[in-house]
Amino acid sequence: MEDGRADIAERVRNIIVEQLAVEKSKVVDDASIVDDLGADSLEMVQIVMLIEDEFGIAIPDQPAEGLLTVRDAIDYVVASQP
Repeated sequence: MEDGRADIAERVRNIIVEQLAVEKSKVVDDASIVDDLGADSLEMVQIVMLIEDEFGIAIPDQPAEGLLTVRDAIDYVVASQP
């Protein structure tokens, strides 16, 4: 499962890097997507939609609002995998 998590983490980080045009080195697990990486509410919606598309999952509004850090996003995707 560790390999699967590493792959998911890499893909989630790539989405965030591309969407926010931030340096990959800043997209660490503990980084707050809003406070540390500068995402606004529209960018957060776009990140959630890109994650949904990338992994073929649906993220309801309630859990989406809880995706505060890079780790939160990765953990959510990992938990949603069969």
